[in-house]
Order: sequence, then C-alpha cells, then structure tokens
Amino acid sequence: MRTEWFIGGVMMAALVLYALLGGADFGGGVWDLLASGPRKREQRALIERVIGPIWEANHVWLILVVVLLFTAFPPAFAAISIALHVPLTLFLVGVVFRGSAFSFRSYDSRGDRRQKRWGFVFSLASVIAPVLLGMIVGAVASGRIRVASGVVTSGFFAPWLSLFPFVVGLFALALFAFLAAVYLTNEAKEPALVDDFRRRALASGCVVAALALASFAASFRGAPLIREGLTDHPITWPLHVTTGLAATAAFFALWTRRFRLARFAAAAQVTLILLGWAASQYPFLVVPDVTLEGAAANPRTLRLLVWVLGVGSVLLFPSLYVLFRVFGSGRAGAASDGDDDH
Repeated sequence: MRTEWFIGGVMMAALVLYALLGGADFGGGVWDLLASGPRKREQRALIERVIGPIWEANHVWLILVVVLLFTAFPPAFAAISIALHVPLTLFLVGVVFRGSAFSFRSYDSRGDRRQKRWGFVFSLASVIAPVLLGMIVGAVASGRIRVASGVVTSGFFAPWLSLFPFVVGLFALALFAFLAAVYLTNEAKEPALVDDFRRRALASGCVVAALALASFAASFRGAPLIREGLTDHPITWPLHVTTGLAATAAFFALWTRRFRLARFAAAAQVTLILLGWAASQYPFLVVPDVTLEGAAANPRTLRLLVWVLGVGSVLLFPSLYVLFRVFGSGRAGAASDGDDDH
C-alpha cells in the first residue's frame, strides 16, 4: 500500500469516528432545541447527562483530520482553507459557542434567565454547525473549488453558496439527529422517554432518506463528477446496497424495539454513507483539480508521519479508553434537572 493511501485511509477513519461520536453530540443538541411535550424537562436532562462530561474529547478526530491534511496533503489543505475559509470560520465559531454555552448552562443556577439563554445558544449552535460542516463537505465534492497552478480561482463564496452544498448540509444535520435519537433510545431508562426518542428516531430517519434522494438529485447539476462516481464506480453499488440494508435494519430494529441492534445498524449506516462518499470522490481530495497522489507531500515526510501516527496511537487510544471507562460509565448516573424551556 502506498503511504499516501494509508494516510488517506486514516483520515477517512477519523472522519467516521467524528461522525459517530461528535456527530451524535451535535444531534443531541438538535433534540435539546426540539424538546417538547410533558417530558421536555426530562428529555433535556437525559441529553445533558449523555453528552457530558466527555463530549469535547470527540473533537480530537476532527483535529487529527486537519493536522494530517495540513502535513500530508498541503495543496489540498491550502485550497480548502482558502476557498472555504468563511464556512470553516463560522463552523469553528459555532463549535466554540456550543462548548462554552453547554458548560455555562450546566453549571449556572438552575432555571434562571441566563441558563435558559445559554441553553438556547447551545441548541442553536448544535443546528448551525452540522449544516456548515455538511456544506463544507458538499463544496469540496461539488467541483466548484477551482485551482490553477496552486492558486484558488473560484472565489470565497461561489463554492459553498449553491444548492448542492446546502442540501448536503441539511442531510448532515438530519443524519446526526437520527444517530443521536437512536443512541438516546439506548440511554433512556424510563419507558416513556424511550418512546419519545424512538418516535424521533423513526421520524428523522425518514428525513434522512428524503434528503439522501434530494442530495443525489442535486448532484446531477451541482456535483456531476460525484454523481458519476456514485453510479459508475464499481465499488459504490455494493456500498449502496449495504447502506440500504443497514438503514432497513435500523428501521426494523426501532420498530420492533431492538434498540441495541438499532444502534449498531445506525452506526453502520453512517459509516457506509461516508465510505460511499469517499469511494465516489476518489482519487480527488478536492474535486476536480487536487488528487490524493498529486497533493501528497515529500515521501520522507509521509513516512515520518506514519511513525508519528503509530506513536500517537499508543498514547491516544489508551487515554480515550480510560476516559470513556471512567466518565462514560457515569452517564447513567443521577442527572441534574434540566430547564423547562429555552
């Protein structure tokens, strides 16, 4: 295996982990905003308990992607960071506001106005940030970022202010909300709360299916190379079939109340969607001008980076295991009361 392929695979694995962990946390914020009914207080309390206290650690996977892109594929990093610096900056601002608001809401006096304001900021940022992240992905895949002789020529707004990136942004939001709702059916202990999030998971799953079709339809004009990859690449059809099977299994498991199976199937669905995107976009890092091999750094740099990844994994994975083992087990413990309304 060529070194740049291996590093690209590590980046893809990190993106999958970020979607499965960090994406679900974003989705939890969506359901915090949409909490309703006689149990909205309990819904928010459950979301707060499940998200904290380890949720910020999930951003390590996105940081890893950024560092690898900067080090291993500098032309791709330059093109993305220049052409998409506006949505990237807004996304980072949203992440910062979301984290700060969650902390202030969790430790402020219960029920006062400031706590409610921070709760609203947390929820709103949880909606905006995933949409921006999806728009960034859609812009990268759309072919609207043009690079000539290492210089971005497509401007700062045209690549991401179009229909295809926007639909992909909505798709990412719905996907994260679906994933969070499925996870929350496993975390809830009260049957009524389980039913609340089961209904939300089924509803958001339908929205995911609709937006997946809308994204594909928008790709005919908005991302023709990706559309060709989705239909013509030999590996994408098996991925389409397995993605459909995973989605069907998730719906079946939710309908029959097999929530552990639903969690596994939903995670598999998200993973396969991301792998399908990667397969349809290969060999491009930025469609259509920056390829994986063409953007690769010096081979000595890549080999050194592989060694650094090996050493880093020895430190990272045991640390994350201890973090989840110590603090993750406390998620099922007593929850502090949530607020009645934002």
